[in-house]
Amino acid sequence: MNLDGVFLPVSTPFHPGTGDVDFDAFASNISAWCEHPIAGLVVGGSTGEQPLLDEDELLELVARGARSRRDGMALIAGTGAESTRGTMRLCELAAREGADAVLVKPPAYYRGRMSPEAIRTYFVTVADASPIPVILYHVPKFVPVDIVPELAGDLVRHRNIVGIKDSSGDMHNLGAVCEAVDDQGAVVVGAGTLLYPGLEIGARGGIIAVGLLAPGAACELYRTFVAGRSAEAGRLQERIGPLHKKVVAGTGVPGVKHGLDLLGLAGGLPRPPLLPPSDRERAEVAGALDRAALAHA
Repeated sequence: MNLDGVFLPVSTPFHPGTGDVDFDAFASNISAWCEHPIAGLVVGGSTGEQPLLDEDELLELVARGARSRRDGMALIAGTGAESTRGTMRLCELAAREGADAVLVKPPAYYRGRMSPEAIRTYFVTVADASPIPVILYHVPKFVPVDIVPELAGDLVRHRNIVGIKDSSGDMHNLGAVCEAVDDQGAVVVGAGTLLYPGLEIGARGGIIAVGLLAPGAACELYRTFVAGRSAEAGRLQERIGPLHKKVVAGTGVPGVKHGLDLLGLAGGLPRPPLLPPSDRERAEVAGALDRAALAHA
C-alpha cells in the first residue's frame, strides 16, 4: 500500500429534503477531484461524517467511490468502531466493496480502560483479521485516546499495518511518530498546516481536508517538494495553511461543506446533530477562500 502523495478525505453530501446520502452528488465531486493528481481518496473519515453514517450508507459510499475514482487511485475506507468485533466486520465488508486499505481509529468510549496494551491488542487483532492493509488513525481532537509514538512504532511492524495518519496537529508529536515508525511504515500528515514541514521530517504524504478546497495547490506542494523545489513548496504551504486554520480547524465539517458549495461542488448541510454554519462562519469561509486565491460564486 503506497501512501506517498496527497489523499483527500472526501465529504458526504446529503439530500436537503430527506437527509439521505446523495450518492450522485458524491460521485460527481469525486470526478471533479480526480482531475487533479491526487494519490487517493478516504471515504468515511472525520470530514466524511463517518460517526453519523449508517453501516449500509458507508458501504455504498465505498462502492461508489471505488467505481468513480480514476484508474490507479487508492481508496481507503474509515472502519473504526467501538468494538473490536465491529471494526473487524467493517474491514471485511469495505474490502468486498472495493477498498484498498482501511483507516482505523482507536475505540474511546471506555477511555479509562484504553491502556497502551488494550490499544495494541485491539489493532493487532483487527490487522490479523483484515483482508486489506490497516492504517492507524491518531485523531485526539475527536478520539481522546492516544496512539503514542512508541506504540505506533511497535504496531507498524505488523505485516498488515502499513502506517499511521497523525492528525494531532502537533509538530513535535509528528516528528516523534516519524522517528518511531522510521522505515517500517509510512507516516501521513492529517493537518493541512503541517504538510510541507511534515514531508521535510519524513512523512510520506498527507490525508488533508484542506485538499478538498485546494486540491491543485496541495498536489503541487507535494510535487514541488519531491522535485526538490523547496521554496515553491513553502509558498504553497503559506497559501493552504491559513485556509486549513480558518475553515477546516476553525469551522469544521459545516464550514468545509459550505466552502465546497462556494466552489461549485456539492457540499450541502451537515447531518444532525451538527448544525449548519452560522452567518459569521459563512463569511469567514468566503474570506478564507478569497485570501487563498480560490474563485467562488
